[in-house]
This record gives sequence, structure tokens and C-alpha cells, in this order.
Amino acid sequence: GAGARAGAAAASRAGVGAAAGTAAGRARPPEPRPAPLVRRLGARLLDTAVLAAAVSVVGVPLVRQAVTHLQDKIDAARELTGQTRIWLVDPTVLRDAGLLLIALLVVGFVCEALPTAAWGRTLGKAMFGLRVVDRRSKRAPALGRSLVRWLTQLLSMLLLVGVFGLLGALTDRPWRRGWHDRAGRTLVVSGKARAARRN
Repeated sequence: GAGARAGAAAASRAGVGAAAGTAAGRARPPEPRPAPLVRRLGARLLDTAVLAAAVSVVGVPLVRQAVTHLQDKIDAARELTGQTRIWLVDPTVLRDAGLLLIALLVVGFVCEALPTAAWGRTLGKAMFGLRVVDRRSKRAPALGRSLVRWLTQLLSMLLLVGVFGLLGALTDRPWRRGWHDRAGRTLVVSGKARAARRN
């Protein structure tokens, strides 16, 4: 009787251990795979096209207004005799440039940072089967990191140094991180998006 009870207890402990191991196996997701650079480039081009189309709704009228303003100044200066100094950067031009920058930041937040934090992907990344994850948790990054990632990417594009960020992604192994990924502590991986919930 004692032997049977001991055997039952051992079997029970083994069953509990196996169940715990199974639960732990289900809780730990498979390691994601780094996204191919070609697909990342395609996703980036699509996202940039969407961003440019959205910003152009506000940007095109602002640019036309600034160009018309500058042309009027040049035409007025030509009618004057003698040498005349014309300032191309004046309060009107600065105002239009500021409004354009604000539009770019707002649209970028809505189209880039917010979807990355909510679902781990933008429209372009969804179309190409990619997602952005936190470097440690492998889940969708927090809004703060998504915003830092986007602002770093925007800054590199505005300063025309994005190609150097691409070179950084080419040399980084195995995750192929660009400057924006390093700043946001994120990775771009292949596969379907997992739930974006964070403990």
C-alpha cells in the first residue's frame, strides 16, 4: 500500500512537471527571423509614398504660396532702379516651412509611430509581411520607442544621410539594424504580428 501511494505521488509530480513544461513551452514564442533587406526597402518605399501623398494635401498649397510670394518679391525688385537686396527667407517663408514641418510630424505620427506601437507594423510592413518588435520582449514596441524610431528615421531622411543608415543595416549581423532601429531599440522581423500586449 505504501509503495502504491509513493508511486502515485511520484506520477502526480511527474504529471505536474510535464504540464508546467508544456505551459512554459507554449508561453515562450519561437525566435523571430530578421527581415530581408529587399522586403524592408519595399516596405519603406510604400510607407514613404503614403506619407508623401498625405502630406502633399497640405504641403502643395503651402509650397505654391511660398513660391508665389518669392516671385512677387523678385518682380517688385526688378522694377526698382539700382541694386536691390532681396531676402528669400522671410517671416512668410518661415511660417509656411513651419506649417509644412508640423504637417509632416503629425502625419508621420499617425501613419508611422502609432501603428508601430499598436500593431508592430505600418501599412508597408503589413503588405510585405514584416513587423517591428522590441529588441528584448520581441513584442510591439512602446509608443515612446516607436516615436524615437520614427523621428530618427525622419531626421536621417531630411539630412539626406539615410543611405549611411542603410549601410549600417547591411553591416549589422544578424538583425540588420539601421540607425532608427538602434535608437528605438527595435528589430524588424519577418512573420505574422503577435499580440501587442505588454505586461
